[in-house]
Amino acid sequence: MQEVYDFLKKTKTYYLATVEGDQPRVRPFGTIDIFDGKLYFQTGKSKDVSKQIKANPKIEISAFDGTSWIRIQAKAIPDERREAKVHMLDAYPALKDRYSPDDDNTQVLYLKDGVATISSFTGTPPKVIKF
Repeated sequence: MQEVYDFLKKTKTYYLATVEGDQPRVRPFGTIDIFDGKLYFQTGKSKDVSKQIKANPKIEISAFDGTSWIRIQAKAIPDERREAKVHMLDAYPALKDRYSPDDDNTQVLYLKDGVATISSFTGTPPKVIKF
């Protein structure tokens, strides 16, 4: 899991895909955190992405670092614990002007049953990481 975290931190921006009905939805994200032995990201409950995950928790994440790319399949599971929200906001203090661990909007989610595949154009076999 640490390797997946390090890859996403290195790229700074990754793309998270959800489903809305029969339509895929993809958007850039930048938050990634390890808390309580799990990989987390953050959003707002008022956003469409949160509503899409509530309807179907299966997500995919993709990012490219210039030579390799990662694709992650997982279920996004909300964590309502204040400690998880505080940990995320401490890792991303710039978000504190829009989010608070005590508001009704801040949402942190962890990845469950994650499978990450790291591939490259070099011909090296893909590396699969389950977490």
